[in-house]
Amino acid sequence: MSGSAPWQAWRTLIVLCAGSFAILMDTTIVNVAVPDLSAGLGAGLDGVLWINNVYQLVFGVLLITMSRLADRFGARTLFLTGLAVFGLASVLCGLAPDVPSLVVARAVQGVGAAMISPQPLVIIAAVFPDDRRGTALGFYNSVLGLAAVLGPVVGGLLVTHVGWRWIFFVNAPITVLGILFGSRYLPAVRPRRRSRLDTAGAALVTLGLACLMFGLIEGERYRWGAVAGGPLTIPEVLLAGGVLLVAFVLWERHRREADPLLPLALFTDRGITLLVVLTGVVQFVLLGLLLVLTFDLQSVLGLSATEAGLTTMPLMAVLTVVAPLAGRLSARMGGRAVLVAGFLVYAGGLVALALVAARGAGPAGFVLPLACCGSGMACLLAPLVTEALRRTPPGMTAALAGCLSTSRQIGAALGGVVVGAVLASLLVAGMRGHAETSAAGLSPGDRAAFLTEVHRSAGAVPQPGTGPFQARLHEVFALGYADAARTVLVLLAVLLVLGAVCCVVVLRRARAVPVPVNAPARAPS
Repeated sequence: MSGSAPWQAWRTLIVLCAGSFAILMDTTIVNVAVPDLSAGLGAGLDGVLWINNVYQLVFGVLLITMSRLADRFGARTLFLTGLAVFGLASVLCGLAPDVPSLVVARAVQGVGAAMISPQPLVIIAAVFPDDRRGTALGFYNSVLGLAAVLGPVVGGLLVTHVGWRWIFFVNAPITVLGILFGSRYLPAVRPRRRSRLDTAGAALVTLGLACLMFGLIEGERYRWGAVAGGPLTIPEVLLAGGVLLVAFVLWERHRREADPLLPLALFTDRGITLLVVLTGVVQFVLLGLLLVLTFDLQSVLGLSATEAGLTTMPLMAVLTVVAPLAGRLSARMGGRAVLVAGFLVYAGGLVALALVAARGAGPAGFVLPLACCGSGMACLLAPLVTEALRRTPPGMTAALAGCLSTSRQIGAALGGVVVGAVLASLLVAGMRGHAETSAAGLSPGDRAAFLTEVHRSAGAVPQPGTGPFQARLHEVFALGYADAARTVLVLLAVLLVLGAVCCVVVLRRARAVPVPVNAPARAPS
């Protein structure tokens, strides 16, 4: 396979999956430890939130720069160095005596994760030929999906039985094994000509993405107003990010012939631009779906975190099984048909979930709709990458990897912010509407007291108690949430249908592109 025997290529893929597994699991594993982190370090909510947010922030803003460093130092070198940085930072996280130390260590973890994340695509593209690349990418994405599911489960077990510090210590043996096997089995993928790092471009894109990601991640906490009571507001931070990113694009156009950080020629093919955007859309929808499900299962149905996690298992279980098959199919028959089918099946699953939420079904009612969503998602993850690679000159693979990874991070951040805001707004309106109906049979005094209570707590989850209106409040909340969830899920389904339409209209046959002089060459493993 591109100079490698088939078993050597698959051995390489297994090493890449093992190394990347720790990163994605770490993205979700920390969430379950928030109460223990707060108690163990004596931290307030703001400090605990930054323990998770700083990792996401640093990870997201460095992806483009780290992907281009692969063109200078080689994807293998960046991958192994990233594993070392990530593993060492994980140990420091586990040993952290206080919140500031843990926040700094988490930031270093984000640096290591950013070094690792774009490299598997570059290496997979080099060692697998076109007819097997889709299967390999499908397998890779299914492993990452499994990591996302196992994160909360493993985190819960570790926190319960050995303490929160082990959610970080567990990364150490994984990264050590990744370095040992990676040093032996990963091929050296590097360009024929080493490019110089565009430092000005790196500074502009890093600062621009930092402002954008900070605004999206922290906006809700600061209620979209002043940041920590200072002179800057969240909208000003977002505007600064947009200005810096525009300046970055203008600078890259100026450096078109002089090793730009992001070759804008990559986006002269409208198909690549669309595929990068759709990669973010898929993450947007996934985060929105998980947000809706989490509240529905835990706050409406009253399931525990473990029960809710088990209820969502069909989503990732089907994704894990179907993704390699979808990747193989896209490699054989082209990505457009598979992508269109994936978007439509995913949209159908969301509509089915909307119907389930509206009827107030129990956990068993979610199985088939979530399996449908998992099937649709499986037809998107690998084919999006496979189709983008098919259109990309070899010398721009690292740049494509950085763009795809960054699009995922921004899509995930936007999904949490936008879907959360829409859901909250619809929930408040729905609760107030159902409260009027529910209060119709009450005496005038009780009716006024009940409506006052609903208006005071609209949008909040009713807390357990024995008040006179407790059962009625929970009923109003459940009905209002069902209406809000149904609307949000249908809107997400419409977004996916638009994605299918865009694939039909834009994704024609990939145009022929010349191979640049700095196209990557693989040294013997």
